[in-house]
Amino acid sequence: MASTLDLTPRATARGVGSNADTIVYDYTAAGSAFTRATRPDYFGWLEHLRAAAGCTRPIRLAGQVLTVESSTGRVLNQRHTDGMPDAAIYTACGNRRATVCPSCAQTYQRDAFQLLRAGLVGGKGVPDTVATHPAVFATFTAPSFGTVHARVVKRHTCRNRRRCDCRAEPCHARRDAGLCEHGRPAVCWARHEAGDAVLGHPLCLDCYDHDHQVVWNIFSGELWHRTKQAAERYLARLARRRGIPRVEVVTASGKTRRVPPVRVSPGKVAELQARGAVHFHAIARLDGVDGHDPNAIVPPPAGFTIDDLVDALRHAARQVAFHTPSHPDRPDGWLISWGDPEKGVDIRPITTGVDGDVTDGMVAGYLAKYATKSTEATGHTSTRLTADSIGDYADPDGDHTARLIDACWRIGRPTSTPAPLSERPRDPRPTPGFVDRWECPDCGTPTPYAACPTCIAARQAALDAQPASRPQATNPYARLRRWAHMLGYGGHFLTKARRYSVTFQLLRDTRIAYRRHEDQAHDHPAVGGQLVDRLGEDDTTLIVGTLTFAGAGWHTTGDALLANTAAALARERRTTGREELAHELSTTPAGTVPAAA
Repeated sequence: MASTLDLTPRATARGVGSNADTIVYDYTAAGSAFTRATRPDYFGWLEHLRAAAGCTRPIRLAGQVLTVESSTGRVLNQRHTDGMPDAAIYTACGNRRATVCPSCAQTYQRDAFQLLRAGLVGGKGVPDTVATHPAVFATFTAPSFGTVHARVVKRHTCRNRRRCDCRAEPCHARRDAGLCEHGRPAVCWARHEAGDAVLGHPLCLDCYDHDHQVVWNIFSGELWHRTKQAAERYLARLARRRGIPRVEVVTASGKTRRVPPVRVSPGKVAELQARGAVHFHAIARLDGVDGHDPNAIVPPPAGFTIDDLVDALRHAARQVAFHTPSHPDRPDGWLISWGDPEKGVDIRPITTGVDGDVTDGMVAGYLAKYATKSTEATGHTSTRLTADSIGDYADPDGDHTARLIDACWRIGRPTSTPAPLSERPRDPRPTPGFVDRWECPDCGTPTPYAACPTCIAARQAALDAQPASRPQATNPYARLRRWAHMLGYGGHFLTKARRYSVTFQLLRDTRIAYRRHEDQAHDHPAVGGQLVDRLGEDDTTLIVGTLTFAGAGWHTTGDALLANTAAALARERRTTGREELAHELSTTPAGTVPAAA
C-alpha cells in the first residue's frame, strides 16, 4: 500500500523543509526505503523513532542527554545525538490539523474525545456522579450575512447522515424570480448534492456583507463568553425565586463571598462553515457549588432539571447582543449576535449510555471530529499571511474566500497612523529630490526624504501581524490581520470550563508514563548510541536534555514512505476495528449525531 501523505519537500514548510533529502540513498523514494529496510540496524532505527512514527513532519532535535543523580547532581551518563541513528532525536509535531499531519491529529482527536466524554460520564479523575447532572448538546450559529447556496433536506429517509442521498429541496425557490441590485439572479432552483462546490457561496458576491462576517468571527469568542454569563445569571435568578440561598465560599485571600448555588460547566468546539462563518458546538453541564470545596464537582440543587438549562441557554441566546467599537469604516460598529433563536440555536438533551437520540459517546465523538479541522470546509488552506503573501490570497473583486481575506486585511489595518506612507508629502518636482526636513510621527526620526527611511522597511511587517504575546492593542481590529488565514477567527477550536473535565496535559502525561513503562513485545538488535529513557525505574536519577531544533521532516523521502505507509495501515486497521465493533454492538459509531428534525 503506497502512502497517501506528503512525501516531497514543500516550499512553505518551516525549518529545513518537509521531508527533505539530506542523505541520498537512491534516486527514488522506493529505492531509498528499500535501502533503509535492508540495513542491519533497521529495527533499531524503528525503535529509535517510535515516538514520532507516523508523523508527517516530525521535529528533529540535536544535542546531548544527561543522566543526573538527583540527590548529588552528579552526571552518571552522557550521550550525544551524534552517536544516535540519523544523528537526531525524533519527536512528533503534535499538529491538530488532519490536513497537516493525520497521525498527530488522530492522537489529538482521541484525547479530545476522552476529555469531553469524561465530563459527561466521569473517569480520568472526574467523579462518576456527573452522569446524573443535567447536560445538553447545543449548537450556536452566526446570523445571515447574505444569501448563500444551501442544501436543505426537510425529511430524511437515509440511515447514515454522513452519506445522505436524500432528495434536497430547491436551493432558493422564490415566486418573484427577480434580480438583485447588482443585476444577478436572486433565486436558485437547483437541488444541490452534498459535495457541490457552490454550497456556502453567495448568490451575489457584491450583496454579501463580507466585512460584517469577519468582524463577527473575531468577536465570536466574546459573544460566547457573554452568553455563558447570561445563562448563569438566569439560573441564579431562578434559584432565588425558588428560595435556594446563595453559598458562602472562602477565597484564596481568606475573604468570604456569596455565590449562586448553581453554575454552568461547558465544553465547546468551534467549526467553520462552508460560508466561512464560525459556529459553536457545545456541551453544557449543570453543576452545583460546594461551599467547603469550591473546586469540587457536585450535583445541582434539587429541583433543577434539563428544562431549566435549556431555558437558560435559549434566553441567553435571544438576549445577548452588543456593538463592536468604532471603526473608521463603520463609526457605529457592527452588531454581534447569534442567528435566528428558532433556527440558529439547536439545544438537545444528552443521555448517558447507548440508548437515546443523543448519547455521551456520540456527542464526544462528534465534537472531537471537528477539533481536528480548520478552514478546509471553505476550500482555503494556508499558513499565517504576511505583507509578502497577502497578495496571493486577498482580492476585493475575487471569489468569496478572497474577499473575506481582503476584508480581514483592510479592516485590520493600523488606524493610529496619521497618514499611510503612500499619502505622505512628496517632492512635487518631476525628478527625485528632497523635501523640507520633517520629523517622522512614528519613530521621531528627522529626515529630508518624503518617506521615513527608518520605518518604510519594517512598518508593514510590524503592523500587519502582531505577535500573540503582545498586550491588547488599542485597535481591537488589529487581530484580523494576524488571523486573516483563518478568515478572522482567532480563538481556540476546543475550550472548556476549568471544572468541566481534565486537561490535555494530564492525558499526555498519562500516555507518556504508559509508554515509558510498557513491556516490549519484541526484542530487536539495538544500534549503537540508541537513547534509552530509564526515568521512573530509579527515582534518584533524572534525564536532562539540552536539545536544540535541528529541522523538520524525515531525513529522506524513503524514510517518510516507510513511516507514513505504516501509519496509514494502522489508521485503516483501527477504523476497520471500530466499524466491526460498532456492528457487533449494533450501535452508531462515535461522532455521528442525528440532525435536528
